[in-house]
Amino acid sequence: DIIARFKRTGRPMTELDQMAAIQLNDTHPTLGIPELMRILIDEEGLTWDEAWSTTIKTFAFTNHTVLPEAMEKWPVPMLDKILPRHVGIIYDINLFFLQSVEKAFPGDRELLRNISIIEESSPQQVRMAYLACVGSHRVNGVAAIHSDIIKQSIFRDFVRIQGEDKFINKTNGVAPRRWMNECNPDMSELITEAVGDRSWVTDLTKLSTLEARATDPDFRQRWWAAKQKNKQRLADYILATTGIQVSADAMFDVQVKRIHEYKRQLMNILAVIYRYHCLKQMTPAQRTKELPRVVIFAGKAAAGYWVAKQVIKLINSVAEVINSDEEIGDILKVVFIPDYSVTAAENIIPASDISQHISTAGTEASGTSNMKFVLNGGIILGTVDGANIEIGEEVGEEQIFFFGCLAHEVADFRHYLRFHQPKPDAALQAAFDMIQANTFGDAHLFQPLIDAVLRGGDVYLLSVDFPSYIEAHKAVEAAYRQHDEWITKSILSVARMAKFSSDRSIQEYAEEVWNIEPAPVSGQSV
Repeated sequence: DIIARFKRTGRPMTELDQMAAIQLNDTHPTLGIPELMRILIDEEGLTWDEAWSTTIKTFAFTNHTVLPEAMEKWPVPMLDKILPRHVGIIYDINLFFLQSVEKAFPGDRELLRNISIIEESSPQQVRMAYLACVGSHRVNGVAAIHSDIIKQSIFRDFVRIQGEDKFINKTNGVAPRRWMNECNPDMSELITEAVGDRSWVTDLTKLSTLEARATDPDFRQRWWAAKQKNKQRLADYILATTGIQVSADAMFDVQVKRIHEYKRQLMNILAVIYRYHCLKQMTPAQRTKELPRVVIFAGKAAAGYWVAKQVIKLINSVAEVINSDEEIGDILKVVFIPDYSVTAAENIIPASDISQHISTAGTEASGTSNMKFVLNGGIILGTVDGANIEIGEEVGEEQIFFFGCLAHEVADFRHYLRFHQPKPDAALQAAFDMIQANTFGDAHLFQPLIDAVLRGGDVYLLSVDFPSYIEAHKAVEAAYRQHDEWITKSILSVARMAKFSSDRSIQEYAEEVWNIEPAPVSGQSV
C-alpha cells in the first residue's frame, strides 16, 4: 500500500511524489486519481490545492491506443451509485479545470465542451482519458508515430492548453531475458559467442558485434541451423496441439496478435485464400516450383467480439480445406494455434521466418510482438505503422517489407469508401468468390465479413491495401529464395535491435517521467 509505506517515512503527504510514482497504464486505472484525492483530503486533511498539486505530480499517463472502445467512458449514474464521493471529486476536478481554461481562453465555449471531463450526453459520461490527462504531469504514447497522432487528434486541445512539453514519446521495449535468452537458447549461445560473454543480456547495445559475424560462413551456417531447430520445435508443438503436420523446411509465415479488425487477420486469411486459388489453377508440375509456406495464426478475441470470432471461424474453415487437399500437400498449410499464451509465444516467436504486423496505418499504437520477432531473427512484413517504423529506421528498410497506405492518407480513403463502392481488384475478388462458392463451408456465415469490406465502408481499408499486400508477399518469397541474403537480413536485424530493449524504455521513464535514480545491486547475475 503506497500511502501506508509512505507514512512510515514520517514525511508530509505533500512530498508523496518524491517517494512514489504512479503510472496509469491506459485508462483502466484512472479512478486512482480521484481515489488519491479522496485519501489526501478526507483522511489526511490536506487542502484541495495541496492534494491536487500532489496528485498531479504523482501520476503520469501512458496512452496505448486511439481506438474508441479503449477510450473508456463511464456513465455518471452508474458511477455515482457505486462511488458517490469519487464522482463528487471528479466534478470538482472538472469544474476547476474548466475555470482555468475559461480564464486563459475566454468565451471559447466549444473548447470547454470539447475538453470537459464530463461529456454532456444522455446519460452524462466520465471521459476517463481526459481525467487521466488532466490529473497527470506527463502523458506519453508508445511509439513515435502514435505519440504524434494523439497530439494531433484525441489530445489536440489539451496540447494547446497545457503545452506540448507535457506530451512525450516513450517507445515500448521487450525483455531480452525472456524474449531471447530464455526462449531461444541456441541463438542466444551464438550471440554470447559473438559478444564474448553474456553481458548482452542486460546491455542489448552489444548486439552490434553480430554485424562483424554476418559474413562468417561458419557462423551463418550455425545461425541458420538454430533457426531451423526452432522451426522444428514449433512443428512438433503444432502437431501436439492441433494434430496438423507441417514441414520445418517450409517458410514459416506468422501472425500472432489479439484478434481485431484493425490488426487485419481477415486480410491475411483472404491472401491465403487467394494463394490457394492460384495453386489450384496450376498444373502439378507448376506447383512443384512454388515455395512451400506454413501460415500460422494465434491470438485471442474478446468474449463478445462477434466479428473477431467470425474471423477465427473463417481461418479454421480455410485451414481444414487446404490442409486436407492432397493436390496441395505441403506447398501450403494453414494453422490456428489455440489457447495463445506466453508458453505458446515462446515456441512460436523464435521459429518465424516472416512475421506479419499489418494494422491499418495509424491504428497500432506500437506493438511489441514485432520487436520480439525481429530480436529472434525473423523478418517483418508490415504496414508503415506503430513501432514498425522505428524498427525499419534501426535495422534498415532493406531488412523489412513495407506495404500499404500511410497514416495521413487513411482519412481520405475512408471518406471516399464511405460514399463509393469501387470494384475490388481481381485478387481480392477471387478470394471472395471462393468463399461465396461455399468452398470453406456455408458462405452465409462469412458474408458479413465480405459485406464489411464491399458495402460497409471498409473502415480498415482492406480493399485499398490488398494489392500492395499481395505484391509484398511476392517480394518476401523472392527474397527467401535468396538463401544467403536472407541469412544476412536475419543477422543484421538482430544486431540492430538494441533500441527495443525494455531496459532502455524503463530507463527513459525513470529519467524523464518518474525522476528516480538507479540503485546499485550487489551480486547481479543473469
